[in-house]
Amino acid sequence: MSELPEETADARVDAIVAGLARLGELPVSEHVAVFEEAFSGLESTLAAVDDAQGEHTTAGRMTDAGVPERP
Repeated sequence: MSELPEETADARVDAIVAGLARLGELPVSEHVAVFEEAFSGLESTLAAVDDAQGEHTTAGRMTDAGVPERP
């Protein structure tokens, strides 16, 4: 596996990325769950940043059908 960045300048993102280090200890069959957890955490962090900046938007979010929403 390639090297992970040491820091991203955002502690929340750093914690999520650090969680990917456990992939080496897990069987491949469990990797999807780890990636889904990381993706969900990153998505939540990005939404929190948008909300904090007053830029709550649906851009980049997916509909229930898995299609990107249009702003």
